[in-house]
Amino acid sequence: MAGPVLEMRAITKTFPGVSALSDVNLTVAAGEVHAICGENGAGKSTLMKVLSGVHPHGSYQGEILFKGEPCRFKDIRASERRGIVIIHQELALVPYLSVAENVFLGNEHARRGIISWNRTLTHAAELLRRVGLHEHPRTRVADLGVGKQQLVEIAKALAKDVELLILDEPTAALNDEDSRKLLDLILELKAQGIACILISHKLNEIAKVADSVTILRDGRTIETIAVGSGGVSEDRIIRGMVGRDLEHRYPERTPQIGEVALAVEDWTVQHPIDHHRNVVDGVSLHVRRGEIVGIAGLMGAGRTELAMSVFGRSYGRWTGGRVLVNGTEVRTRTVSEAIGHGIAYVTEDRKHFGLNLADDISRNISLGALGKVSRRGWINAHEETRVAERYRKSMNIKAPSVFTETGKLSGGNQQKVVLSKWIFAEPEVLILDEPTRGIDVGAKAEIYTVIAELAAQGKAVLVISSELPELLGLCDRIYTMAEGRLTGEVPRADATQESLMRLMTVSAATQNEQV
Repeated sequence: MAGPVLEMRAITKTFPGVSALSDVNLTVAAGEVHAICGENGAGKSTLMKVLSGVHPHGSYQGEILFKGEPCRFKDIRASERRGIVIIHQELALVPYLSVAENVFLGNEHARRGIISWNRTLTHAAELLRRVGLHEHPRTRVADLGVGKQQLVEIAKALAKDVELLILDEPTAALNDEDSRKLLDLILELKAQGIACILISHKLNEIAKVADSVTILRDGRTIETIAVGSGGVSEDRIIRGMVGRDLEHRYPERTPQIGEVALAVEDWTVQHPIDHHRNVVDGVSLHVRRGEIVGIAGLMGAGRTELAMSVFGRSYGRWTGGRVLVNGTEVRTRTVSEAIGHGIAYVTEDRKHFGLNLADDISRNISLGALGKVSRRGWINAHEETRVAERYRKSMNIKAPSVFTETGKLSGGNQQKVVLSKWIFAEPEVLILDEPTRGIDVGAKAEIYTVIAELAAQGKAVLVISSELPELLGLCDRIYTMAEGRLTGEVPRADATQESLMRLMTVSAATQNEQV
């Protein structure tokens, strides 16, 4: 492997009242895949924003050397001109423009202000072939899945003659197949001499593609490990990230399971546009008090559609079925009705549907039960603050105060705010959709503990997760779904990843034959 393409020396970055980075060092060799690990809030994204010019030279202390030359990037365009390109977790594509238009947006093939569409489409097609995407360059980005959109982002980076590609949680929203393809592409780029910095919480992915791992904690460099040395293990990385061993990632429980709190019977929902297709087809399930029940399924199986449709018919067109809470049929035609009957739903997309990112922690926590902090239509600001402060401490939300803007929190702390909002509403039933997506192992362990405590209080908890080890570690029973239907129900003692995957891949036609 060649010498260093990047050196970041003694990088220190502060915000008002907060030290985000303190004397951080990072060295990346040419043609290397270098992983950066750390808890949410450890400083990973801040470090990459310093490198890419989002935080310009002069706003931090320290030195950046790229190919041996000092760099003083004043903005992101300056870093891109040197061949450093960052792909953020939230993709920066314009959905209603074509793939070709997105690939060359801000970097157009133009002369005297006139775009050459022939050159644009030809060059875009070459780049798409290079990343393994077989779509026509005129295809609208809105018509592509998230996995293909990630490939468009990488094609966009290659169009800028990238020499160092930064990928921030690139597989967080991808299914297993799309994740595998993306990791294979990273290895192909490495073979072409392109260095990559990979920020990821998925330790198995790091083990597959990374040459080195740098661990950050509390804004400081803990250590850099060469993967080929054999000294890298999940336990060592986790210990470096959280400062302690996580011997029990999932809390030990002795479930006290009571009566059925939630029952869904023969629930059927049509696609919101294609009314000839059922996205949820005759699903029946139940959750008891004190029980944690999981739903496993591949992307498109209908898990989220089921949860959203039960919670106020927030998705699709309901055509039949009943919801019973504590044995009594209830109407959940609106979100307000669902909440009124003691059902809460933690969405998989906390940034768009779970939180008001522009508002503070205090306001977000009270939103699920405004009636508890108001009188005659007026909010009691003192009571609202008192409640939020209680949850900030009990949920270990890392923020200077409850008046901190929620959008400035790390992903794990944002998720704790969402959970606090619904716990404050005191539901009977809590539906958690991908509750630990995009958060680090330390924050995951804290959220697992919260889920176990809710069950111990007698709440009925339904967990949807794409991570089978998470369901196996948390749940008392696990349902499996495929093509909108339930395909199995497995008690914890009998569940394995293999048995669940078999049930998750059963087609509707196969089910009918078995019946």
